[in-house]
Amino acid sequence: MNQHLHHAHIFASDIDKSIAYYRDLLGGVVVLDMDLAGARNVFMKLGRGRIHFYDQPPKDDKRGPVHHIGIQTDDLQALVQKMKAAGVGFRKPISDFGFWKYVMAPAPDGVLLELFEVDASRIPEEMRDYFF
Repeated sequence: MNQHLHHAHIFASDIDKSIAYYRDLLGGVVVLDMDLAGARNVFMKLGRGRIHFYDQPPKDDKRGPVHHIGIQTDDLQALVQKMKAAGVGFRKPISDFGFWKYVMAPAPDGVLLELFEVDASRIPEEMRDYFF
């Protein structure tokens, strides 16, 4: 079972300003710009990592603009079982969207994690750059 830090998911009060900042000053490259869940979502590669911008101002004063940290795994079911055995509580079961499965998990200090697995053989071509 392997995991790696994949992305930070950030609420953006001015998404175009955020895109320009990370693109122009840090060399980020937009790999996907789409409407998802009723809002514009922009996925940007920054070196080996990624930032996922959500076109909405922050909703939670405790977390600020960072909604969650995305951790990609090659065995989501095993990771969830390991975490449950260690006492981590999950509010919902794993959501399965065919090529992508995920679950949200609490971490210390109020950090929210998105744990996810991607089936490379089933991913839509336009999303491949975001996940790999």
